[in-house]
Amino acid sequence: MSRLLNLLNVKLRRNPGACGGVARLHLRSVCCTARKQAEESDARSVLGKRWKDTAETVIIGGGCVGVSLAYHLAKGGMKDVVLLEKSELTAGSTWHAAGLTTYYHPGINLKKVHYDSIKLYERLEAETGQAVGFHQPGSVRIASTAPRVDEMKYQMTRTHWHVTPQYLIGPEKVQELFPLINMDKVLAGLYTPGDGHIDPYSLTMALAAGARMYGAQIYNPAPVTGLKPSADGKWDVQTPHGTIRANRIVNTAGFWAREVGKMIGFEHPTIPVHHQYVVTATVPEVKALEKELAVIRDLEGSYYLRQERDGLLFGPYEKMEKMVLQDSWVRDGVPPGFGKELFESDLDRIMEHVEMAMEMVPVLKKADIINIVSGPITYTPDLLPMVGPHQGVQNYWTAIGFGYGVIHAGGIGKFLSDWIRNGEPPYDLIECDPNRYGKWADVPFMCAKARESYGFNNVVGYPKEERFAGRPTSRTSGVYELLKDQASMGFHAGWEQPHWFHKPGDDTGYKPSFRRTNWFEPVGRECRLVMEKVGVIDLTPFGKFIVKGKDSHKLLDRLFANTMPKVGQTNISHMLTPAGRVFAEVTITQLTPGEFLLITGSGSELHDLRWIETEAVNGGYDVDISNVTEDIGVLGVAGPNSRKVLQKLTDEDMSDTGFKFLQYKSMKLAGVPVRAIRISYTGELGWELYIDQRSMAPVYQAVMETGKDEGIDNFGTYAMSSLRLEKGFRGWGAEMNCDTNPLEAGLDYFIKLNKPADFIGKAALQEIKAKGLRRKLSYITLDTENIDPEGNETVWHNGKVVGNTTSGAYSYSSQQSLAFAYLPLELCSVGQKVEVELLGRKYPAMVIQEPLVLTEPTRTRLQKKAKGKA
Repeated sequence: MSRLLNLLNVKLRRNPGACGGVARLHLRSVCCTARKQAEESDARSVLGKRWKDTAETVIIGGGCVGVSLAYHLAKGGMKDVVLLEKSELTAGSTWHAAGLTTYYHPGINLKKVHYDSIKLYERLEAETGQAVGFHQPGSVRIASTAPRVDEMKYQMTRTHWHVTPQYLIGPEKVQELFPLINMDKVLAGLYTPGDGHIDPYSLTMALAAGARMYGAQIYNPAPVTGLKPSADGKWDVQTPHGTIRANRIVNTAGFWAREVGKMIGFEHPTIPVHHQYVVTATVPEVKALEKELAVIRDLEGSYYLRQERDGLLFGPYEKMEKMVLQDSWVRDGVPPGFGKELFESDLDRIMEHVEMAMEMVPVLKKADIINIVSGPITYTPDLLPMVGPHQGVQNYWTAIGFGYGVIHAGGIGKFLSDWIRNGEPPYDLIECDPNRYGKWADVPFMCAKARESYGFNNVVGYPKEERFAGRPTSRTSGVYELLKDQASMGFHAGWEQPHWFHKPGDDTGYKPSFRRTNWFEPVGRECRLVMEKVGVIDLTPFGKFIVKGKDSHKLLDRLFANTMPKVGQTNISHMLTPAGRVFAEVTITQLTPGEFLLITGSGSELHDLRWIETEAVNGGYDVDISNVTEDIGVLGVAGPNSRKVLQKLTDEDMSDTGFKFLQYKSMKLAGVPVRAIRISYTGELGWELYIDQRSMAPVYQAVMETGKDEGIDNFGTYAMSSLRLEKGFRGWGAEMNCDTNPLEAGLDYFIKLNKPADFIGKAALQEIKAKGLRRKLSYITLDTENIDPEGNETVWHNGKVVGNTTSGAYSYSSQQSLAFAYLPLELCSVGQKVEVELLGRKYPAMVIQEPLVLTEPTRTRLQKKAKGKA
């Protein structure tokens, strides 16, 4: 190559003016070609194959997750797939994993991920010719306390409407599946047939074989040394072997994920945790068994235990004060060359769990330990992975933070492959959205939450669960200091938000239960406050965006199925996927011509922003999009006396004619500039006040002081949920998400199929409407006792599963339980009787006309109509 370059340089020096621009271009082309040939030659000598300099998708990381994605993309028809592994496949967390596989997961849609993984692993050996070492003896989660039995009943309620078989079994069946267990403490078990374990190394090699078989390229050793975005949204992926121009990149780098993210300015909240498991020598009692033991999980002892050949493998989750974080890797990076190494084991640290396991499985007392594995596994603050496209940069995807990578690998590979190839997720998995974290998820928070999550691995999973480590974050509203000692706080996207307020004499504190607990009566008090007087709620966690510019109206008309509101008006609009499913629900206000305020839920802030930004870039719209979530505080003021209170603080006309429903005004309240919108998520007369965070406290104090004569007080999100359900308001993430379309969700009023704009999902919705629906969202009441639905419970009719609830609560107005549920069309008629399963019992339920309680605007309109007739 150097000789060729020298010859070209001599020729140009002899006649420098003869070639002009064309010659210079030709020289550059020849040089690049020569350099490329040399790089390919170097790459071939190391990698044993030709180097590709372009790819549709580049996957960074060769653990089981990354290789699964390569396999699924290639099998799905994307031939131009490249996987880059820095050292060798499985290096990192995969090679030393215990390899457990289970259909079970408490999350609704993560059950689908587990299901897809196991079904893939069952057929993978036959498809690829590579053995995977898959054992499926089933698994049993052991209940040895009454709350554990309730938890299992709670989980059974959420399983019957899924395809995975699962059974609540008695002690006799537990002993049959694991005859070596001490039955003294066993009350029940949650049995999942088809569960088991797989060899992680063999699994990864089989997936790699499949990926290559379908056309993917796997390069190793090929460390990524740099990532550079180009103006057209593509990426230059730099390696020692050369650069690949990729249409998209996917970070599947395991505990190197933070370092890959840092190349483009992201601080992904992932941290390695030391996880230990113990392998025994041959145990005579195990060797004598005629069939393989089921995998057991002793939840009180916080460990798993399975058969390993003729011995046992035992892995505990240590308490948060004992477990070890490898936080030096967060500060200083992963040591160069670390791959298939382990940490020094510490048996003393896990002795408490060992002793509990010996009590539950006595043969362990005589077993000889032949190996203690202590290796890094990656945790996120909430123990769920980060899967999907990342907000803030184009065409950068993640599949990182897998504490249970082996069972997630197959299903996540399929999920991401479907999303990448089809342009939308195959089902809703927002709990794993990488955009659920923002800059507020700093290193101290991440470390505190990872420690808590690891230590709480097997704690009882209650409804409305709260975990308190790492709180509060930097995200506190302007009234947090005023409210924190009066309320039980919830955690929403980094924010502290009141769930309910306590008074003298109330039973305070967080006291979780599967039944009604200490917040039940206080929440009823707050509901009556809003219905009869006036209440104030902190709604600051709402996501808030300003969209403005020449093409703002055009962009939003493309994104949303509703028409855009006029200046000074507000409406509720929905973003749909190309397949016509509900991606988001947003409240839109046109502040000034071409300037729009968009309000979304706290849990979907960056989820929605990414979707909006992506469409803006792809469509070439001339717009400016600003995320003002942390700059603006929000107070909701609702109830029949709310108008009187606010009128005392402003010169604006707050009357029904002066400030109409869904109207917006820029005004002053107690002398402070406020953006006010007449809208209320409780369904009662109300306003939302958007205030600079620095001015939020004085406005709140003025409102509370002024409203004393009107009986003003605080209320929280639990009361708001009950009130919104009484009014028949749908909630995003419950009644509508990427698993539902707006027609079956009863959102027809907000969907303008006849508007001129070709909004995303329009064609799909027209087709759905033409074909007709098979199910519909129904509104039901339940006859219950000391328990209420909350969503995702199984609905039965004539002994068969017919649907599922989406959300539920107690209606304090009607003194009964309420829920929304998806039912087949033939069961949607008013008066239809069904049953809803709660904690192992089927309660009578009936479809009713919605809403149970009319909204304030509807009541006012009917009253005016009645007066007119009189």
